[in-house]
Amino acid sequence: MTASLAPWITEASAHAAEIDRLALAFSLLIAALSVPVFLLLVVFAIRYRRGRKVDRRHAPDRNVWLETSWALIPFLLILIFYVWSTSSYIDLYEPPDDALEINLVAKQWMWKVQHPGGQREIDELHVPAGTPVRLNMASQDVIHSLYVPALRLKRDVVPGRYTSLWFTADRPGTYRLTCAEFCGTDHSTMGGRLVVMRPADYARWLAESDLDPSLAEQGAQLFRTLGCSGCHGSGSTVHAPPLDGLYGSPVPLDDGRVITADDRYIRDSILLPQSEIAAGYPRIMPTFRNLLDEEQVMKLVAYIKSLRRQGWKDGP
Repeated sequence: MTASLAPWITEASAHAAEIDRLALAFSLLIAALSVPVFLLLVVFAIRYRRGRKVDRRHAPDRNVWLETSWALIPFLLILIFYVWSTSSYIDLYEPPDDALEINLVAKQWMWKVQHPGGQREIDELHVPAGTPVRLNMASQDVIHSLYVPALRLKRDVVPGRYTSLWFTADRPGTYRLTCAEFCGTDHSTMGGRLVVMRPADYARWLAESDLDPSLAEQGAQLFRTLGCSGCHGSGSTVHAPPLDGLYGSPVPLDDGRVITADDRYIRDSILLPQSEIAAGYPRIMPTFRNLLDEEQVMKLVAYIKSLRRQGWKDGP
């Protein structure tokens, strides 16, 4: 099934269907509240037009309950929509713990996708149907914005920081993805395809794709090439923070704050090492800002995250 001809109609996920219901219900509410007003405007304009002999005296009494309900009922209805839309918005920022993590790098003018197993794509994103997918995204140059109309999802991809987007596509098919932020002269050509496959077909696609080492393995090789193990290795004489079990753990800083070692913290520690210094460690970490691109940084982050899993396996 190809649904790129009408992306504003096609629904590729339960979230898209919910957004459409929300938009339709809110439109009906606005129509119900506004149509009587405009109809009465027309009626009054005709009835009380200049030269028409009608009684223009104000009514001697008022219906307080009618006036109160006219203000209170719309307020309560709009409040329901506020709770409904807020719940959907919050859900977009709470991906499931078991979501399939895929890295995506935006650059003029393409989308580069890296799967955990080492599969790579350009301007295409293959995902299994019915499986939560989390995209860890970064920009190599300027602000981009990943937009998938069939999912009713759009997220800015900003240089210098990580952004994420998660979804569960439940309808196999091919859907359009594009950049919704003007990013340069060839912005209009920066598009691609979201390919939602049945789980068995996706597994077959993974097996048949050209396979590079996994992201964690590529990160481990880069870790050694850059000489990082000389300071962070277990046998190092340099006093540097250990990395085993680091990811997801609280990190006390020398300014008294305690933060969680997430993707953002690891990235900044590589590119902006002086911005957040772990308590009890000297300021000797060099910056790799001019040596690594976003793809290489993502590989290092994947490697350090794999040390987290190894730490859990081996215990403290």
